Amino acid sequence: MPSKTLTRTVAVNCFGNKQTRRILRSAEDAYRRMVEEMAEYAVRHNASQATLHKVFYAKFRREHPWLPTRLIKGAYRDAARRAKSFRDAKKRGKAYTEMPEVRHVTLTFSDAQDWRLEGGALKLRIGGRWVNLRCLSHKQLHRYLYGGWRLAGELKLKRMGKRWVAYLTFKRDFVTDPDPRNVVAVDVNEDNITAAVFVDGRLREVWRLETGLGHMVIAYAERRKKITEGRHTSDRDVRTKLKKFRERRRKLDVARKAAKFIERLAEEHNPVVAVGRITQRAKEKMEEDKGRKLRHRIHQWNVRTLAKLLEEKPIQVVEVGESGTSSRTPSGVRITFSPLVIRTAVRGASGRVRPVKIRLRVGKARGEVWERDVLGAVNIGLMYLQMGGFVASAPTGAHAARAMLMNPRLGPTPLAE
Repeated sequence: MPSKTLTRTVAVNCFGNKQTRRILRSAEDAYRRMVEEMAEYAVRHNASQATLHKVFYAKFRREHPWLPTRLIKGAYRDAARRAKSFRDAKKRGKAYTEMPEVRHVTLTFSDAQDWRLEGGALKLRIGGRWVNLRCLSHKQLHRYLYGGWRLAGELKLKRMGKRWVAYLTFKRDFVTDPDPRNVVAVDVNEDNITAAVFVDGRLREVWRLETGLGHMVIAYAERRKKITEGRHTSDRDVRTKLKKFRERRRKLDVARKAAKFIERLAEEHNPVVAVGRITQRAKEKMEEDKGRKLRHRIHQWNVRTLAKLLEEKPIQVVEVGESGTSSRTPSGVRITFSPLVIRTAVRGASGRVRPVKIRLRVGKARGEVWERDVLGAVNIGLMYLQMGGFVASAPTGAHAARAMLMNPRLGPTPLAE
């Protein structure tokens, strides 16, 4: 049966005695020098990881015989990645130095022979001896240690003052054998995420998840403009205020809740999740010849973020081209939309009734009434089914399936009585 391997990384704070810290600091200094030398060589000669191994491995084994072999291998892998990133940045005009700068390094143990996790301690083999780091356990670590996940062979270790942060990687195989006629089609918009659920090739239901990310982007932009008005962003007071924004964290939290909701839909219907494909080049093209505010809103669009979060779930995700999905009906008729605002009241989990304003774009073509975001999700689902060679039953209008409103914080929002 087809399977999908998921990877999770857990950060664990570790502490050691004075001797352990001195040994690790010496290993870090040697690791930094190796990465600097190999990264510069890789940029000058366009060298690959295999070339770095041939040129530098024997040399570094002679210079640092006390370092584990796999730590040296981790160093030239690190250098190859840094060199590739630097070359890509230079092509885009984003590199401001002649050679890559190595400001921070993370010790990479590429094999479990040089480290192990035992009795709440992380044991490392350096210089022919084992050194111990005490680990501060937490709930997330226990979840993956005892939840059916296996510990991968790679360990990353980073110094943070007197403490060290260990990045442990866990892997787990999940069986993904969805019914190809069941589809959850996802259309990501500025202020909502619309999911159309197809069961046996027929539209069953439509969910509209109100994210409010568009309003959040506008509000943060206005607030940022007010704070920086007449002042430079390097000003200490301005930097302090901007750090307290938490904009990225809030937007990522909403995207994670949306991905979790789509995962629950997938668990219920065992479908394939089809997401509209928006590449980075397509976003850049959309931003061309736009005003500053609209360009910023398009740039903050979270399509790629949601797609990456869904890829990290135990579900099968496919990307479908969404060109024209919101401008034509399933029968191929071009449709124009007009704004419509619906005001209603919903009862929250605490029992309080609060007003809700929903902004829609509604159009009519050949007697069929469509909402633009719902139309986009339905067309994505139909396109995927037709790509698979299935006969898909297109809905005949707005009342062909039930549509439900969803709040990422409160869940489904039933109408208040």
